[in-house]
Amino acid sequence: MHLDCSRIVVGLRSFHVFALDQRGHGQSSKPACCYTQADFAGDIAAFMDAVGLERASLVGHSAGSFIAQSVALAYPERVQRLVLIGSAPTVAGNPVAIDFKTAVDTLTDPIDPEFVRSFQASTFFRPIPESFLDTAVAESLKGPADIWRQALDGLLAEDHSARLGDIAAPTLILFGDQDIFFSAAEQVVLDTQIPSSRLLVFPQTGHGTHVERPGAVTRALARFLR
Repeated sequence: MHLDCSRIVVGLRSFHVFALDQRGHGQSSKPACCYTQADFAGDIAAFMDAVGLERASLVGHSAGSFIAQSVALAYPERVQRLVLIGSAPTVAGNPVAIDFKTAVDTLTDPIDPEFVRSFQASTFFRPIPESFLDTAVAESLKGPADIWRQALDGLLAEDHSARLGDIAAPTLILFGDQDIFFSAAEQVVLDTQIPSSRLLVFPQTGHGTHVERPGAVTRALARFLR
């Protein structure tokens, strides 16, 4: 598992941040199997053990948000606070994800960069720097086609929406009202089912809320995590 570690100062608050490349992604190793939400959640717990973290706040976006939910359910004693960005109760049955799977199932190596660029760009509603899109494409291309398929299959296969009430950690839900994957109604379900939660909706914002509204999201995180 590849790690970037940094300290972020917001106002008078300082946060020690670990940014992980999950298995199969970025510069982490790419084993041939095991890309379910449970597998990824186990990796997070193992990482925390390795660096001596008993508890931590988790921030997850999109696929990462479902892994964060899985960690909160499987290892509740390890999660201090939970932040879900561009999330939903489940991906299972999601028509946009199923349509995307149809395309992913046809991928071969090397993956066409234009396919990745088109997908990444489609998730944003507001203009973003071209340099960020270049980086997102380059990072996405580090994963081979088979891992794209396995990771997406893992997201679609697991539905823990009936267990959202078991999430004990205080939870912040961030949603862009122009999200192409998930609906406003799904955010209400998250907010209703997770016992200690708060929903913030960003107008005229797409799936990449933290990218499209970095300042506002950073301030919201700082307020929630302090």
